[in-house]
Amino acid sequence: MFAVTGATGKVGGATARALLGMGKPVRVVVRDRSKGEGWSRLGCEIAVSDSGDAAALAQAFTDVGGVFVMLPPVFDPSPGFTEARAMIAALRAALVQAGPAKVVVLSTIGAEASQPNLLNQLGLLEQSFSDLPMPVTFLRAAWFMENAAWDVEPARTAGVIPSYLQPLDKPFAMIATDDVGRTAAELLLEDWSGQRVVELEGPRRVSPNDIAEAFAKALGWPVKPEIVARESWEALFRAQGMQRPTPRMQMLDGFNAGWIDFAQRGANARKGTITIDQAIAALVNRAAVL
Repeated sequence: MFAVTGATGKVGGATARALLGMGKPVRVVVRDRSKGEGWSRLGCEIAVSDSGDAAALAQAFTDVGGVFVMLPPVFDPSPGFTEARAMIAALRAALVQAGPAKVVVLSTIGAEASQPNLLNQLGLLEQSFSDLPMPVTFLRAAWFMENAAWDVEPARTAGVIPSYLQPLDKPFAMIATDDVGRTAAELLLEDWSGQRVVELEGPRRVSPNDIAEAFAKALGWPVKPEIVARESWEALFRAQGMQRPTPRMQMLDGFNAGWIDFAQRGANARKGTITIDQAIAALVNRAAVL
């Protein structure tokens, strides 16, 4: 049995589906039992727990051969990342109490960066889990290709996608969430000791120009990227409802400046198989159905 958190999201769901496809029994952890009905029909056990409930999480992680753990994203964090710290403490306490055989933790490219930015939350997660008594793998995933879901509408209606990643011809490490889930499932089936870091990116690096070209292929008409000027970011993010946009802006600065990246530009990273063209086509098709 493998326990999977975040199963109602893209990566957790992909991990659970991959394990089921491998014939493995799965226990999905959801905040609301109704959210687990679809998984129950697929034969999964359902455990109900809030991300901050250490006791319920410990119960969900008990008597399993491995656990996939991910931190629910907090894009507009309080100073000092208080929300993330509380969830990290609960997850750590649950893992110590339950003692699963192994843990695969979803982390991120840039988790080790010392500069202040939004991804420091995952650095805190890695630090907190660094002395857990069971084998732990930190799966550092690249920028999600599915972040381009925000670009489907402007690409379709205006033939333009706004780009915070800059310059437009710079290739960035990206990965499809299905590749992340498949890799997490494969890692859970591996044997290792102690702590290890696994970096994961797609088959090739992707520039904003490549994303626009992928949209053009999927939609059948020209699409071009346009740089969103750095001086406009704060006002734009606040207009979207963010109260503290600075960590997000710092993260984008890190990608653009290159201090958020894998060592040796991913020379030792595992590679996914899903291309940006495939990922964008899936986003466009999904939006058309909706």
